[in-house]
Amino acid sequence: MKFIPLAEEIGLIVPIGRWVLRTACAQNMAWQDQGLSPLSMAVNLSPRQFSDENLLRDIDDALAVTGMPPKLLQLEITESMVMSNIDRAITLLGAIRSRDIGLAIDDFGTGYSSMSLMKQFPIDTIKIDRSFVRNLPEDSQDKAIAQAIISMGKALGMTVVAEGVETAEQDQFLRDQECDEIQGFLYSKPVPPEAIPSLLLLPIASAPPIQPMSSPALAIVNKPRRQRVR
Repeated sequence: MKFIPLAEEIGLIVPIGRWVLRTACAQNMAWQDQGLSPLSMAVNLSPRQFSDENLLRDIDDALAVTGMPPKLLQLEITESMVMSNIDRAITLLGAIRSRDIGLAIDDFGTGYSSMSLMKQFPIDTIKIDRSFVRNLPEDSQDKAIAQAIISMGKALGMTVVAEGVETAEQDQFLRDQECDEIQGFLYSKPVPPEAIPSLLLLPIASAPPIQPMSSPALAIVNKPRRQRVR
């Protein structure tokens, strides 16, 4: 809560983000070397990274050095990042998408984007912010918001992911609404890289309990026929 905002403020988040991107791609290839099927690796971009003029070069370098196919990478951005300079965002996102890299809007619903603008961005995935998931299915307003986001995402041909799912009741409501993917502690808390293979090679319901790390790590998103690591 303190480290990342400070790194963002003083500019160190750019080299940190560059290291995270390369490390994530390298880890993905290492898991494949261990026998896992190819995974979609989602990596968050910070606002400073998104505005950095060398972002495309850093993405290309990370993929070239690690050998990870671009189609296995998904970059996560927020609504506020694309709204700060819409023309630049459209151009930059188009360049990223032309590389066969996926794009996701993280924490969707908390920004100020309009539906007419969302159509202009080459986005593959929208992620429902956890603030709209926390009180499901009891809160009628959150139910309406979640249903609206899921319907909109499907109408635009996007994958819809629900963040912060922690209870079976939340999970069942989202499944009933045909939400594409579920992310949250209900499936797994963050775990170290070496724990991922055993977690993914077993059916998610029978995976053994794993003690979470005290530092930020990885969260699992579960979807039939596809697995993603974040």
